[in-house]
Amino acid sequence: MKAMRLESVGNLFVRDVEKPRPGPDDLLVRVEACGVCGTDRHLLLGEFPSKPPVTIGHEFAGIIEAIGTDVTGFKIGDRVTGDPNISCGRCPQCMAGRVNLCRNLQAIGIHRDGGFAEYVIVPQKQAFSIPLDLDPMHGAFCEPLACCLHGVDMAEIRTGSSVVVLGGGVIGLLVVQLARLAGATTVILSTRQESKRRLAEELGATASVDPSSSDIIEAITGPNGLVPRGVDVVIECAGVAETVEQTTRLAKAGGTVVILGVMPQGAKVQIEPFDILFRELRVLGSFINPFVHRRAADLVASGAINVEKLISRRVSLNEAPEVVRNPARAGEVKVLVVP
Repeated sequence: MKAMRLESVGNLFVRDVEKPRPGPDDLLVRVEACGVCGTDRHLLLGEFPSKPPVTIGHEFAGIIEAIGTDVTGFKIGDRVTGDPNISCGRCPQCMAGRVNLCRNLQAIGIHRDGGFAEYVIVPQKQAFSIPLDLDPMHGAFCEPLACCLHGVDMAEIRTGSSVVVLGGGVIGLLVVQLARLAGATTVILSTRQESKRRLAEELGATASVDPSSSDIIEAITGPNGLVPRGVDVVIECAGVAETVEQTTRLAKAGGTVVILGVMPQGAKVQIEPFDILFRELRVLGSFINPFVHRRAADLVASGAINVEKLISRRVSLNEAPEVVRNPARAGEVKVLVVP
């Protein structure tokens, strides 16, 4: 079969590899779609820890083609989405219920062969059924949506909350929708790209701002801003230093900041600790998707989250390395690889 292999930092190629065989507890899944994530670009550049040589791709869905001898609850022909993050279940963090912080965490598409391939192996405990009548392209959104769900859960958005979302990529646009579902009545998206600001408002944002055309802090929290004196929740979804540094300045006293975007490992930002202390801000990191993948799959299947409008283009497996090697095109939200 064909697979896109990260052979070492900076070296990504489509290769012919042996079709995998499922172990006793595994599913062999024929991949229908796998989303290109910013993390894939970090992996290529060595900015996120991985274990090459490895087939990357962690946002996937497909059809079960074979099952292991000990598999129950699934059958050949079912459509599934895979939670790529495999915890050991035995370390202190797992025993405390913090499986996303597992000391022995392994991820499909990062440490194990992933979904940029014709087939992928998924342990049955990591698989979640989705309807056969669901557009197969939509199944690839379950993993990024699960990560967003965890961040929104941590933010503790309540009915009537005000929220600023920094970053107009797929994560930001999913968070906009989740924030509205959680009860936020004011949801403001900040991004430079006009097309993404328009799309955010189509998907439920009550306003959007262009940080390149005005002082975003003044535009949102100034005396004549959209939410004078600050918002209840700020969710950073861009993974860049500039937006991370804006988070605490946008939150009101007693507000919450959630860092959801992924910056390169080792990158630094400037934050004023006295401001966090004096205004008693909650500043939280949100890492991957503990215990929420089922909820994400149900939201996608129900249509409560609009993912169709987030699909920018579909590419073949042979085209995929070029997509990962290059920055996203202007206005592009999500590229799906269709093996």
